[in-house]
Amino acid sequence: MLTFRRALLAGAFILTCVYLLRSPSNVAAPLPTTTTKTTTEKSLQPASSQPDSAPKEQTTGRTAHNPTSAWRSKRPKRPSQQTLSNPGAGSLRDQLEYQFPYDVEGKFPGYVWQTWKDTPASGSFAEDLRPKEASWTELHPGFVHEVITDAAAIPLMQHLYASVPLVLEAYHALPLPILKADFFRYLILLARGGIYSDIDTTALRPAYDWVPEAVPRSSFGLVIGIEADPDREDWAKWYSRRVQFCQWTIQAKSGHPVLVDVVATITEETLKRKKEGTLGTTLDGSGNLGGQSVVEFTGPARWTDKIYQYFNDDRYFDPQPGLGNITWANFTGITEPKQVGDVVVLPITSFSPGVGQMDAGDVDDPMAFVKHEFQGIWKPESERHIGEQPQTD
Repeated sequence: MLTFRRALLAGAFILTCVYLLRSPSNVAAPLPTTTTKTTTEKSLQPASSQPDSAPKEQTTGRTAHNPTSAWRSKRPKRPSQQTLSNPGAGSLRDQLEYQFPYDVEGKFPGYVWQTWKDTPASGSFAEDLRPKEASWTELHPGFVHEVITDAAAIPLMQHLYASVPLVLEAYHALPLPILKADFFRYLILLARGGIYSDIDTTALRPAYDWVPEAVPRSSFGLVIGIEADPDREDWAKWYSRRVQFCQWTIQAKSGHPVLVDVVATITEETLKRKKEGTLGTTLDGSGNLGGQSVVEFTGPARWTDKIYQYFNDDRYFDPQPGLGNITWANFTGITEPKQVGDVVVLPITSFSPGVGQMDAGDVDDPMAFVKHEFQGIWKPESERHIGEQPQTD
């Protein structure tokens, strides 16, 4: 029997069904999709200069060996945090990764590191180096700026690498100041991060201007510049690599995988040659030590090789099928920063302005950030200033 109460409930139910069926809020709609595209080989431009469409290839008068549009897109993998019950029992690379964990999303440490035989507070500090050294302090007022002497470097390394004794053994075994100077820059950046720059460099622009502001600082952990880009057939007579990255100025977050690799490689090779008795103690007439050049052992050739290896390492990047490795051809002739994964590569003008070759701009170029004097301060006086161009009348 249909009572008044049951009729009321039935009417309410029918009205509710009609309302729900007609209401747009109940229409099944697709979930909003968010496309996160990580282009890890890309041109970096300030936000104000970004075009709506793909940027056109810039003409520099050089051969465009590999246009930007052909670059491989990679997605950087974040290496898992090392967990070692006995940190000293793992491989050398495991130990370094454990002691100096890498966080790409962290801030760049506010350090400027330089090395020299005296500190600026010393009366024997070279007068011609004072304005160069001061430029780094003036343009980075919030940074800790340290000029580490040879005497101070030893206890500093012992403090930072006490838990990785193989590294200390290798550092002490290196027989020449230039080898130790090369090794020191990798070691200090791996452990503490910040900026390393040779004492004969002048800061032209503060580090926060090196990469466009629109690029998130949490997306990269290493900033490097091109040292040499010789577009000539006989380039191998003059340079070690076709496109070579400089290591007189580097900015890094501590623990970066490239720094782990270069420190581990130099350590392993040094100790191997020490054990074999092939390390050597002096440079021969060709500038080699034990049959290998300094440039190849600890210098920019070694540094350049490790960077290319990192770009093509599937432990950190997802390879894209059908596309080849990243090589020098991806960087020759660039005139603006390029980002590859968590590495930003600056054009030759940025750290080598005013060299008068390889299409490098002058010191007043907007992309000129650091001026290097190429004094070769580790060499005898008669062999310095190797980068100066010969004067013509």
